[in-house]
This record gives sequence, structure tokens and C-alpha cells, in this order.
Amino acid sequence: MTHQKTHEDTLSKIVSLCKRRGFVFQGSEIYGGLAGVYDYGPLGVELRHNIKEYFWKSFIADRDDVYGMSAAILMPARVWEASGHTELFTDPVVECEICHEKIREDQSDEHAFKHKSESGSAGYKFTKAKKFNLLVGARLGSSEKTATDVYLRGEITQGVHVNFKNIVDSMHPKLPFGIGQIGKAFRNEIAPREFLFRQREFEQMELQYYVFPEKKEGEKWFEYWKNFSFEWYTALGIKKENLRLREHAKDERAHYAKNAWDIEYNTPFAGWKEAFGIHHRGDWDLQRHGEYSGADLVYTDSETGNKITPWDIECSGGVDRAVLFVLLEAYTEDTLGGETRVFLKLKPELAPIRAAVFPLLRNKPELVAKAREVYTMLKKESANWRTGGVMWDDNGNIGKRYRRQDEIGTPHCITIDFETLENDSVTVRDRDTGKQGRVKISELTKILKNIC
Repeated sequence: MTHQKTHEDTLSKIVSLCKRRGFVFQGSEIYGGLAGVYDYGPLGVELRHNIKEYFWKSFIADRDDVYGMSAAILMPARVWEASGHTELFTDPVVECEICHEKIREDQSDEHAFKHKSESGSAGYKFTKAKKFNLLVGARLGSSEKTATDVYLRGEITQGVHVNFKNIVDSMHPKLPFGIGQIGKAFRNEIAPREFLFRQREFEQMELQYYVFPEKKEGEKWFEYWKNFSFEWYTALGIKKENLRLREHAKDERAHYAKNAWDIEYNTPFAGWKEAFGIHHRGDWDLQRHGEYSGADLVYTDSETGNKITPWDIECSGGVDRAVLFVLLEAYTEDTLGGETRVFLKLKPELAPIRAAVFPLLRNKPELVAKAREVYTMLKKESANWRTGGVMWDDNGNIGKRYRRQDEIGTPHCITIDFETLENDSVTVRDRDTGKQGRVKISELTKILKNIC
């Protein structure tokens, strides 16, 4: 029997599992940690890699009209003036006059309630709201006089736009065409919270798709990428009822947006939260960077010779949010064999480990040797799989090994027992059902390919 994931403590269970099983750790934890900064462990980095690989394949590698790139993290301050971030990338901040903590203005009621709950006092006050810029600044250079003001990019979007001319001149694309990338971004969030949802250092996956600046063309491609993105997100293994498309109200849109929709995930800790954005950015970015840099960022139509500034349709999602939402969706508690267990019902294509190999008993050399033979064969074969690997596990009894592999989302466990020595067959166990069946070693690779 599978229990519904309606409990408010689901997030705390995910955080605990992530640390216990090597998915995600608090950044620099032994030094007290950094709020809003996380390190990915051996299994977490594989899950994140698999999600990024899936994005790259779907949005870039499988298409003839999209080019990939990777822009630098450090960018001159002038870039962010042109993009509007220096002026507009702000949050209103207030200071609590009781504890002097600075918080976002929209969180003041929650903060006041916390004080009231702790002390019973309602005498809290907040200072007048001030603008707080979220960009993370730095200085580059060997001396103070010659140092250049730079920012760690607040989003990866601008790295594509400032390279628009380079891509056009080197690849000679025809409109419509896209440029995609995956990379780190940094924001000095006032109140990072909810684990991987709101961080100060995070990773984004984006596509900027340039189209002819015509209303009908813009609307056509906006609808196309909105639907494409939604289908991509559901293919992460998330139920459609837990996802929705929501249009931004006009007063909610970013300064550059002609139209904007979000794909939202229904979290157990805070309701509907943004997972992925589809924005019609018009010609805002290319116009602004052309103006501020003096570079010619127009596109010349090879058929008509007309010089135009394309419109941009953006698809943008957080890698870390995708990791979090996939974990939330996959986290399952059920009863198997009369015992309660926890397992991650991950899609096999996303699971950090595709299969685990066990010797039934670790103190029987003949079983260990045969298990190593099977493990080595599958390990070599896994190099041909796009994602996922093979794990060796001989720690503890067989039941504990099954529970451990269930908890990290391994779809199949392969056990080498005494019958293996007689007929070269192994036991293959399914994570979701707990059912087991015997398979010939010679057929194992083919079967795992099909079921994984």
C-alpha cells in the first residue's frame, strides 16, 4: 500500500534522505555552512547530471535549429546595466527592530508571527522598505586603480545575447534558430529557503530562440515552446496533476516580457511553485546590448537582405529545482512484506544507479568472484548507457541492501547466489514491486537495456 504524500514534513524527510544517502549536503558544513549554498554528493551529482543530459538532448542535441554554448560566469558591470538588472533586479527589504534581521518585505507577516509565537509579544516593528540589489559583485585586477567592476552573473540568459553576433558570424544560422546553455548563476537572496528551491548559487538550463519580429511568428513559437517545455517537464516522471501552466498577470511580468507563463509544481510544503518559465522577451535584450556596447546586433536575412532585430522566446528552468521536484515526486512510503519502507520511484533514465550487483553472502569467495564477474561485465556495458551506472553492494544482509538501494532509487538489484554457480542465472528484483525473477547472465545486458 502506497501512502499519499500530503504531509508537511515531506521536505524535511527529503533533506534527511539527501544527506544520509549522499545526494546533497549543506555547503561548507564543517565550517558552519553557508545559507542558500549546497554541495552535491556522489548520487546527487549523478541525478543532476542526468536531468541536464535530458535537457541538452531534448532542447539542443536532437535539433537542427539550436546551437549549444557555455558563457563565462564573470561579466562586466556594463552588461547588467544594459539588461536592466542593476536598476531593476531588486527586492524590497525591511529590518526587524527586535532582532535586527533583514528580511524581504513580503515575509514580514511571517516573521512577526514567529516573534509572537516565541514571546507572546505583539510589539514588533519594521523599518521602512529599501531596495536591495541581488547581484553578487566582485573586482578583477591586480591593483585597486585598474581593477574592473564585474558581477557573477545573476542569470545565464545574458551570456547568450552578448554572443549573438559571434554565433551568427561563425555558424550562419537561418531564422528561426536557438542558442541553449546550462550553467551556474548567483543571487544574493535575502532569505534563501526551502532547501534547493531558493539558493544563492544555483544552476540554470535555458534556450533563447530567435524568431522573425512579427506578431504571428512570435505567437506561434511561443505556443510551441510552451507546450514543448510542459511535455519535457512531465517526462521527468512528474504526474500531470502535479503540474500546471500559469500565465503571468500584466503587472507581474518582468520588464522585458511581452508574454510570460510558468510551469508550476504543487509542492507539499508551499503549494504551487515555479519550476520553469517561458517568456516572450521581444527584442529587449539585443536592442539594449547593441545600444550599450555599440556593437551591431542585427540579423541580415539571407533571402531578402533585410536587417532586423529578432524577437526572443525564452525557455528557462532551474536544474536544482528540477532535482528537488523530481525527489519530491519520487519519494514514496509503502508497505512491502509486512514492513514499512521508503523508496525513490525515479524514472530509470534519471536514477543515479541503474542496477546494483550483490553476492548473496560476502564470506563465500566463489559467490563474490562470480558477482565481481557480473559486476565488471555490466560496468563495462554501462559506458554505452547515456545515464546511470552500476553499483557493487555487499554491505549487510540482503534485506538491508534491498532497502538501501530502494532508498536511493535503484530500479533493479541483481543477486548472485548458489544457483548462479550451477546454471549461470541470477535473481533480478524490481524496485517498485519487490518482485523477483531469474535471468540468464547472457541475457542480463539486453534485459537491463530494455527495462532501464
